[in-house]
Amino acid sequence: MPFANFKVPAGTLSADQKETIVHRATDLYAEIYGDQVRPNTMVLVEEVADGGWGIGDTVLTLAKLSH
Repeated sequence: MPFANFKVPAGTLSADQKETIVHRATDLYAEIYGDQVRPNTMVLVEEVADGGWGIGDTVLTLAKLSH
């Protein structure tokens, strides 16, 4: 079963945008593996609390990402 996990800053995506991620990721897996994987493709969009993640020993916040 193909699985994609998107982690995004909390509160930055609308329900429609999350739905778009689900559809496009599913379409991509189907393009690569064939349409038979579409019914079993799982896409998870997780919202991460502000300051709850980092890169290169730097904690990221919405304020830092907005610059």
